[in-house]
Amino acid sequence: PAANCWRFYHLSLQPDLFGGTALVRQWGRIGTAGRQVCELHDDAGQAFDALARQLRAKRRRGYRDRAAG
Repeated sequence: PAANCWRFYHLSLQPDLFGGTALVRQWGRIGTAGRQVCELHDDAGQAFDALARQLRAKRRRGYRDRAAG
């Protein structure tokens, strides 16, 4: 907390209105709304591949999965 480094990164896949799939990325400091970017993909497979790439990159930077509960 003293270093003010408590951050979150949220990834989700959502269908769009045109038959594609959107990868929604949201990040920021815990306790804030943060920022959000929506990447549109033609199909769910492409979106899932993009999600997997983002997930690997964030885990390499030290982000961890939130415990279910």
